[in-house]
Amino acid sequence: MGQPQQRAIQLTTTTSTRLRFYGINLGVPVFLALLVFVTFDLTNIDRQLSDMLFDSAAGVFPIGQIHLFETITHKWARIIPNLTGELAIIGAIMSFVWPLLERRRNSGLTQLAIRARLERPLQFARRHRLDFFFVTVAFSVSTGMIHYLKSHTSVYCPVETTLYGGTQAHVEWFRNFNLLHEAGAGRCWPGGHASSAFSLLALYFVARRYCWQHSNVLLAGILLLGMIYGTTRVLQGWHYMSHTFWAGIVVWLSSLLVALCFYGRAKLQRPVRKGSLSYGNDQPLVRPLKSSATLTRSAG
Repeated sequence: MGQPQQRAIQLTTTTSTRLRFYGINLGVPVFLALLVFVTFDLTNIDRQLSDMLFDSAAGVFPIGQIHLFETITHKWARIIPNLTGELAIIGAIMSFVWPLLERRRNSGLTQLAIRARLERPLQFARRHRLDFFFVTVAFSVSTGMIHYLKSHTSVYCPVETTLYGGTQAHVEWFRNFNLLHEAGAGRCWPGGHASSAFSLLALYFVARRYCWQHSNVLLAGILLLGMIYGTTRVLQGWHYMSHTFWAGIVVWLSSLLVALCFYGRAKLQRPVRKGSLSYGNDQPLVRPLKSSATLTRSAG
């Protein structure tokens, strides 16, 4: 086989691989967005579902009156995404500590860190600096997109509308969308609580970077968590069901964009590897570290 033919085959393979990646990761979410729009936004299904949960005689959503349910599913549930974001920020900051300590091996601070056995977590933070920054930026971008859409559509929550005893008019998001300016005081679309769980999708892209064999299980778990978060708010009358679907789609697309900027398509598309996580170049994710005694001798 001649060199021109080999190049042609390689180009065809690369193009096919690229199309497959974007078809799955971009094409499927866009298709789902169109499906949600046609199925929910252009019909009354959202309101029909909420009508089933609303007690018209009492004028309330019964589950929304259970304070323990609110505490567990709304307040306590925030701990998971909030803690993940905070750990990512801390990890990004700590990733700069060990390189500074290594430059001053004889300093008392370095020796203190070694004796306290902090070298392993600090070296871990250094090795995964890019990942910590990615998660931080992905959280920020997805949260920013959700807040932008909330303020530029001004959709009120079901319990705030006249349909369910409120004072505000029910308006579809696409009829109220304003690209450059805030559309009003409503802040209900897409679902914010669901998006906080979906923001964990950033962890899936980290897992894909390292070709983790259980990355799809992680993806399924995060999507399930997002659906649970969103559904609990639907039961309380604070969201329509479609708000959860839209939150997942927006967060996925935002996280995908950030992942492509940080890692590139090629690294995200590598096949999963059985066994431990790896960098894709046969180097283990958790590399052997020098012992404290070795570092102490080196420092001396």
